[in-house]
Amino acid sequence: MRTFLFLLSIIYANSIHALDYNILDFGAKNDTTFLSTDAIQKAIDRCSEKGGRVVIPTGNYKTGTLILRSNVHLYLEMGATLFGSTQLKDYKKMKSDYVSLRTQTTTIQLIYADNVENVSIDGYGTIDGRGSAFKKLSWNDEGITRPHLLRFINSRDIVLKDITLKNSGCWMQHYLACDRVHIHGIKIFNRNNYNNDALDLDGCHDVTVSNLIADSDDDGITLKSTSPRLCENITIHNCVVSSHCNGIKLGTETNGGFKNINISDCIVKPSANQSTQFFGHPDKRGTSAISLEITDGGTMENVNVSDIMVEGTESPIFIRLGNRARGYAEGIPVEKVGEINGIHLNNITINNAGPTGCSITGLPGHPVKNIYLSNITITQKGGCKKTAAPTDEMEKEYPEATMWGILPATGFFINHAHHVVLNNIEVNTIEKDERPVFVKLDTLP
Repeated sequence: MRTFLFLLSIIYANSIHALDYNILDFGAKNDTTFLSTDAIQKAIDRCSEKGGRVVIPTGNYKTGTLILRSNVHLYLEMGATLFGSTQLKDYKKMKSDYVSLRTQTTTIQLIYADNVENVSIDGYGTIDGRGSAFKKLSWNDEGITRPHLLRFINSRDIVLKDITLKNSGCWMQHYLACDRVHIHGIKIFNRNNYNNDALDLDGCHDVTVSNLIADSDDDGITLKSTSPRLCENITIHNCVVSSHCNGIKLGTETNGGFKNINISDCIVKPSANQSTQFFGHPDKRGTSAISLEITDGGTMENVNVSDIMVEGTESPIFIRLGNRARGYAEGIPVEKVGEINGIHLNNITINNAGPTGCSITGLPGHPVKNIYLSNITITQKGGCKKTAAPTDEMEKEYPEATMWGILPATGFFINHAHHVVLNNIEVNTIEKDERPVFVKLDTLP
């Protein structure tokens, strides 16, 4: 009986081992002068046929575009680093059938997946895109001549866990129209180029993000909607975000909108490394901590943000309904102003903010509705004289928390709003300031 059990254990161990596809066995080399793209892709393709893990062992490997398949588990051992090639010729131009603002042309990525399911990337290794090698050539060249590091489109059951992601050519990771995405415990450093977002969830459903630590030059954790598909049922919890722009942001693209978003127990703070800056406030202060925007139609409803600690942003809270009205594809116009209805912000502590102030604004005839703010403490620089309220609605302008300059209130400037409830809001200024804490225009109870 013991012999039988021993044989069974050997068979089981061998079967488990057979499910690992070590890239070295497919011709990859622990050598960053050698391009291992073909070898790694062969391992991915074989793994997709039978299931299992593609193992990136300890060492340094260079690759161009890798295309993930269904049922692939990409595992990076501790001490393994997958470096992106610095040559554009090593990146494949990909075109998705999914129609959105950012799939109108071919794009380039280091790791790409389209219409896949049951894919995971984990381990304690690193993926480094070496994105500073790709110069910004035009205003909207992200993903065109500067590669994303990671992009999933129209995919399901995606897991990212524990890995470190560094130095993308533009956005670090873009999940477009994906369902059941789970991101846990990953570390991100993305401050080497323009458009260096940390995380972009775009028209995704049923997503959890937890224990993420991110340092990005551009926006940190960002929800977008670049197609009619809204972001829905998203939970973001226990994250630490450093950003030169917006720490946590819903927008700017909002064709579908956002519904059932819960963000809690996060810290937004300055970067520990201030040596570079491409975007953001000129004194390296983040633009905002929490930005909630609808500008391209779409609806924002049932958004809860709670238990947030903020350090050093210029205009910490920004809620904005605008009407840029940018369609997600040619010939598909945005024919109506969007809606913001049902926002709860609770237990937020903000220190060392700039003097700009916070704002909650809609448009004439299109108010933001049912905004509840409670238990918010703000300490800001102050030192400003009384300031007139802005008269330019800036309806079509890119929404940014500093778009009107210094606001007429140290706390909140509220305009075109119905039923904004403020409870236990405390605002302190370091320097004497002549502005009131609140200024309300065109508001109804």
